Amino acid sequence: MSQSLVDDQAEAALGFARPVESGSPAEPGRPAGLRRVLRFLLRRPGLLLSAVVLVLVVLAAFWPDLFTSQDPLKGVPSQNFRGPSGSHWFGTDELGRDVFSRVVHGAQLSLKATLLAVLVAFVVGGLLGVVAGFVGRWVDDALMRFVDVLLSIPALFLSLALVTALGYGTVKVAVAVGIASVASFARVARSEVLRVRQAVFVEASRSCGARWYSVLGRHVLPNAAGPVIVLATLDFGSSILAVSALSFLGYGAPPPAPEWGTLISDGRNYLANAWWLTALPGLAIAATVLAANRVARALDGEWARQR
Repeated sequence: MSQSLVDDQAEAALGFARPVESGSPAEPGRPAGLRRVLRFLLRRPGLLLSAVVLVLVVLAAFWPDLFTSQDPLKGVPSQNFRGPSGSHWFGTDELGRDVFSRVVHGAQLSLKATLLAVLVAFVVGGLLGVVAGFVGRWVDDALMRFVDVLLSIPALFLSLALVTALGYGTVKVAVAVGIASVASFARVARSEVLRVRQAVFVEASRSCGARWYSVLGRHVLPNAAGPVIVLATLDFGSSILAVSALSFLGYGAPPPAPEWGTLISDGRNYLANAWWLTALPGLAIAATVLAANRVARALDGEWARQR
């Protein structure tokens, strides 16, 4: 038996592997990964359309001037209650303001409030779940009983109670919606931490004398974060609905701020002669929520199975 064959067998037994040559076809390239993503999207036209809708909403939230140059607060009284047309895509309201420009600029308020709500739920709920799952014992019992109390209250009622205590405003609505979603994030984070904490590599790290913060930061958190991030994408759509609902009830930014929920609330008094004041902003909310749920569903299962 040759010496090179003996060396190869020894390396294989010890778990070593020879480095892949730079020109080897086994090395994955960036174009191959990009082609796989494009193929994944093209095979699912509904997902592709949902991604386009979300991109347009994000662009409207951060760069509204890309879509309209009209002032959402300035109206022309002589052009009030004009139906959808080429000059006013979504028509005009009772003060002659362009509804399309108000929907586009309202995306800035509604989407940023939604992102803040999801961030609050992710940080607070994830922290509670990590502490409960990693520490265990009486800390776990106390935190989970608190989470059970939050789960026993309907999310919208809890948001109403919190925003009543905090006061009106877009930021306070976002914080209230985020706190109402803390319980679901805490339960998912706790279950994932409990699962990862019992893994073999975590036990091996502890047996080697690693400190608890090293085990938590290097092993537990990176392996438990995936499902919590997916839950954040799933919670995005419901947070848009909750923020819009509170704005509809009058807890959001004061008029004339064009929040999506406020637009629907202002237009409900003119349903008989100006249906577009509520229907078209409502359609924008529905399209955004459905698109966010479709993308979240793809991230939750379809992409993992594809890989």
